[in-house]
Amino acid sequence: MEFSLLADEPGAANTVAQWYFDEWCKDTGRYSFEFIQEKVSVAINRNQAPLIVLVKDSDKLLGSAELKIREMDAYPQYEFWLGGVYVTKSARGKGIGSALVKEAIKRAQEIGIKRLYLQTEYLSGGLYSEHGFEPIEQVDSKGVTVLVMVAQICV
Repeated sequence: MEFSLLADEPGAANTVAQWYFDEWCKDTGRYSFEFIQEKVSVAINRNQAPLIVLVKDSDKLLGSAELKIREMDAYPQYEFWLGGVYVTKSARGKGIGSALVKEAIKRAQEIGIKRLYLQTEYLSGGLYSEHGFEPIEQVDSKGVTVLVMVAQICV
């Protein structure tokens, strides 16, 4: 397994956008594919958020995770967010999601982020609880109940 940034492999932007669209938008009608493409394209950074971390094995893209800025309108005071943690269906159940979260946290620390927020549809906290994220509250986000969580990641 090998990690890189979308900034190092900008040709992967359409693949990531398609993953995000298919996973979170296609059936809900929340956002158009073009909107998702635009959101992904602004995450082609190395040393600042937003940025996207990619994971590959033998040059095959397996997943991504994103460091975002102010993801939820309801929380303008929460600046940095982990989101878009996605693993291809064929690669799920192999610890890749957990590895992506660890790598995203490491990248966040490297660029000086001290606190990281996220929202998850897994109301138990899912794998995020295993990486130091603690629940803040359950809220409705665009018609979906999500758990908002936070982790102190300063070294």
